[in-house]
Amino acid sequence: MVGERLTERLPENWRWVVTTRAAEVLVFALAFLSVVTGIVHIEQDAADFGPLAAYVPDIVQYSVGFTGAVTGFLMVGSALALRRGLRAGWYATVILLPLTAAQGVLQSHAYSVPLIVLSVISMPTLLVTRHRFDKRVQLSATQLAAGGALVGVQGYGTFGAFAMREDFDGIASPLDAFYFTLITSSTVGYGDIQPLTAEARLFTMSVVVLGVASFGVAIGALVGPAIQSRISKTLGKMTDSRLDSLEDHVLVLGHGDLTEPILDELTAASRAFVVVTNSQERAADLTEKDVPVIVGNPSDETPLRRAHIERASAVVVATNHDAEDALAILTARELANEIRIVAAATDRENTSKLERAGADVVLSPAVIGGNLLVRSALGGDHSATLEQLLSERSQ
Repeated sequence: MVGERLTERLPENWRWVVTTRAAEVLVFALAFLSVVTGIVHIEQDAADFGPLAAYVPDIVQYSVGFTGAVTGFLMVGSALALRRGLRAGWYATVILLPLTAAQGVLQSHAYSVPLIVLSVISMPTLLVTRHRFDKRVQLSATQLAAGGALVGVQGYGTFGAFAMREDFDGIASPLDAFYFTLITSSTVGYGDIQPLTAEARLFTMSVVVLGVASFGVAIGALVGPAIQSRISKTLGKMTDSRLDSLEDHVLVLGHGDLTEPILDELTAASRAFVVVTNSQERAADLTEKDVPVIVGNPSDETPLRRAHIERASAVVVATNHDAEDALAILTARELANEIRIVAAATDRENTSKLERAGADVVLSPAVIGGNLLVRSALGGDHSATLEQLLSERSQ
C-alpha cells in the first residue's frame, strides 16, 4: 500500500501527521472553521480581499456564506464517519475538502484564509491515511427503501410543483419548487407560497401526507437502528438484526476463567460465536471489545432461543461452576438434541456427571495441565498427549 510505505519512510517524530487521529482532528477542526466562517460571512458586506475578489460577484459572495455553513455541518458528519473508520466518510471528506477551499476563496475575506490553509493541509494527510478507513457502510433493504422513499417524495414535490407553477403564487424556478416541497413535507409551511387552484391544493395535500410519512419511515429505519445499537452496546445486548443473522455459529454458555482463551481461539479461526452470560458487568466488557453477547442465564431457555441454538453448530460450556454448567448442558440438550456440546470440568471428579447431563466431550483442564507438565518435564512431545486425551473423551 502506498500510504503504508509513505508512513514507514517518515521520521518517527513526523508520523503523527499521517495517523488516523490526526486526520480526524483536522477534519473536525475544518468543519468547525467552515461553520463559523460561513455564519460570520452572512453578517458581513461584500469584501475585496484576495486576487479573485474583483471577479467574484456580490451575490456569489453572499451565497457562499450560506453554503459554507451547510458544508461545515456536512463535514461534521463525514468526520464522525471517519471516526468509525468508514470508507464512505473518507470519500465524502475528499469531495468536501476542495469545495470548502473553493468557498473560502470565493468569500474573499481575510478570515477565510485559515479555512483555505487548513483545507490544503488536510487533503494530503487524508490521502496518505486512505488505507486506514476501510470499513463499509452496511444498510439493510429497509433502510435503502426508506432513504429512496424520502428522496423520491422530494423529487415528486419539486418536479410537480415546478410543472404546476402557474397554479401557485411564489413558484418561478426549480429552487422555489424545492423550497416549497421541503417546507411543506416537513410541515413547517411559512405560507409565503400559496396554491391558487383546487388542483394545486390537492397536490399540496399529497406532498404533506407523503412527506410526513417518508420522514417518519426514514427516521425510524435510518436513525432507529443506530439508537438501538447504542443502547444495546451500553446494556451489553445484541440487536435483533444481528441475532437474526446468526447461522452455523458457536454458542458459548457462561463466562469464566477459560472463556477468554476460547473466544480468542474462535476469533482466530474466524468462527461466528455468541456468548450468553448473566453478568451485566462482564457483558458490558465483552461488548466494549465488540464481542457478541446476550445477557441472560445460560441455563434458561429464553436466551438460548434468542441465540438461535437450533442453528448453532456447537455449544461450549466452560465456567468456573460445574453445577451451573450441568444445568446449562441439560437446557441446551433439551432445545437442540443433535447439537455437539463440549464442556470443561473445573473439578475432574465431575467429568462423568457433566457427560451424563448431555455433554458429548468433557475435558478437565487440571488433568490436561498435569499431563502437559509431566511431558514438558520429561522433554516429551505434547501432541501425543493431547490426541490421546481428546480421543478418550470422544469415545
